[in-house]
Amino acid sequence: MKKSVLLIAVIMLLTFALPVFAEPAQSVPSFTEPLDYSDKANWAYFGEGDDKPADLFIICPTVDTRSYANSEDLNEKLKGRFVSALDAEKGIYSEACRLYSPYYRQMSIGAYTLGAEDFNKAKDNAYLDVSAAFRYYLDNENDGRPIVLAGFSQGAQMCIELLKEYFGGNAEGRKLKNRLVAVYAIGWRITEEDINQYPQIVPAKAESDIGSVVCYECEDGKVTGSIIIPEGVKTYSINPLNWKTDGTAADSSLNKGAVFSAEEAPIPGFCGAYIDESRGSLIVPGVSTEDFPKGLDVFPDGCFHLYDNMFFYTNLKENVSLRVNAFLAAQQTHRNTVSWIVGAAAAVLALCILGLVLNNRRKKNA
Repeated sequence: MKKSVLLIAVIMLLTFALPVFAEPAQSVPSFTEPLDYSDKANWAYFGEGDDKPADLFIICPTVDTRSYANSEDLNEKLKGRFVSALDAEKGIYSEACRLYSPYYRQMSIGAYTLGAEDFNKAKDNAYLDVSAAFRYYLDNENDGRPIVLAGFSQGAQMCIELLKEYFGGNAEGRKLKNRLVAVYAIGWRITEEDINQYPQIVPAKAESDIGSVVCYECEDGKVTGSIIIPEGVKTYSINPLNWKTDGTAADSSLNKGAVFSAEEAPIPGFCGAYIDESRGSLIVPGVSTEDFPKGLDVFPDGCFHLYDNMFFYTNLKENVSLRVNAFLAAQQTHRNTVSWIVGAAAAVLALCILGLVLNNRRKKNA
């Protein structure tokens, strides 16, 4: 693949150019009302792929490079960038899932450079919309179907927030956990603190465990801190080539195909990977930072964040189908077990009734 084609595909997709921010505001306003998700104009995908066995609720990554904190103006040009970014991920999930994805007043890339108070306001603003969209989906579309949550970068961050709010220990949370196939929170972090506070956040430990979170962030091995994994923070990760959670290296022969453009064939054997056990980041050896630059100034040199999905595209695609099938098989096993228990109980009850009838007859004949 030519370097120029790669750079155009990535930079045009997510950034178009270096970020251009609005004049700094005094503070970030707090949104009070979410978008109206009964209006289909507020959805990028809505029920696309009706014949699929599971539902995908996928949240767009950061495509707003101009707003100060949040995308208050969801104009058609910005919506087009949502769709372009989502289409770059879509093929990973579309063979197994029916697709839902909301437009939302996301955090701009500039929000990640704000102080903690303003950043949290911007995050809450974005999540107000995401949560309202998920609630609308649950109430009007899900109907008990298996659920895959997915997102890249900010989208992954929002997925973790959905886990916190909706999949806890209350009655609804228990029901939803039983419908959760997996969460693909790629390009974000999950920490020990997250897991201790929210036990419903379960890091993936193997290639087909269900109800778990697939999470990783790609680096070159020299990065010490980034907005995804700050310095001193360790994230839980899983290697998408060998599905190990320790530092076991996966050879490039396990890579079934990197994908950088919908118009080009997958590239098998593109790279190997291993987990840095001190940071939890996924190290991608032998990949040139000149050929695959960071793309945005908010990232340090050696950060391959923009390529987290691309490097392992085919492996991820196969894994989604594997987890959906594992979920459906477990669901069928549960149904079979329940049917057997009900059948056995019915048989015992019938024998008891028959015994009572025979006993009454003996008493009458005595």
